[in-house]
Amino acid sequence: MRYESPWQDLRGTAFAQRWVDAGGVATRVLEAGDPGSPALVFIHGTGGHAEAYTRNLGPHAEHFHTYSIDMVGHGFSDKPDQTYGFLDYVEHLRAFLDAEGIEKASISGESMGAGIASWFALTYPDRVDRLCLNTGAALYLAPEVIERLTRLSMAAVENPTRESVRKRLEFLVHDPSQVTDDLVETRLAIYRQPEFAKAMPAILARHTDPETQRTNVITEEQWRSLPHPVLVLWTTHDPTAPVEAGGRVAGWLPDSRFAVMEDCGHWPQFEDADTFNRVHLDFMLGR
Repeated sequence: MRYESPWQDLRGTAFAQRWVDAGGVATRVLEAGDPGSPALVFIHGTGGHAEAYTRNLGPHAEHFHTYSIDMVGHGFSDKPDQTYGFLDYVEHLRAFLDAEGIEKASISGESMGAGIASWFALTYPDRVDRLCLNTGAALYLAPEVIERLTRLSMAAVENPTRESVRKRLEFLVHDPSQVTDDLVETRLAIYRQPEFAKAMPAILARHTDPETQRTNVITEEQWRSLPHPVLVLWTTHDPTAPVEAGGRVAGWLPDSRFAVMEDCGHWPQFEDADTFNRVHLDFMLGR
């Protein structure tokens, strides 16, 4: 067992946790960096929360006004009874940026967060500087991936125990020892919220309902229309799609950089934060 707290990652970082009214949705945000610096928003994946980026907030705050947010329906943000397609998240992100007075931001998303970032860039291209698609790209997932993700997620929210939540977190990493007890406790507190169990089937419908899945997938033609610089970052042990899937998307994009991180799963920003921070900052700073 490992007993490190994710908050140890922030011990040298001046940061704030607060809630923002984003279009009527109370939205939890972790924030660091100079408000006068360019804005950078980190977005977690399905069933995730802002702590996905505790190992990245500090290094990026040296250069950016950096946010990690709980998207609507997730973490400790509001969980209204609504649909949870990518365009719903896009409007939540737009409302958050509006509430913060941010005209343009770089957006870095992991898994579902990468889909949100991509759809946001397609919907509001003038409000995006750079994008990072981290182990996700609003693609069709294989049936066996959907089955595993759905089974682990629903088991964790319908019967939120330390064991069920740990199994869901282990889906995210190549090295299970990266799932610390404190990380389990954080997600357990989130999953024990009664409204979370109600929201999760709607959150997963993006994968489990064929028509909903179809409307959430980005086409090759749409990828080719994105004008922004994009980092497509994949891993050698991603549980949702092979390296070739990320490479295919990178090949469709007009201005892309493709990077593959070794010995990581679906959370490379957490599993190998040093490598992720170096690769990600090099791209975001145009180096």
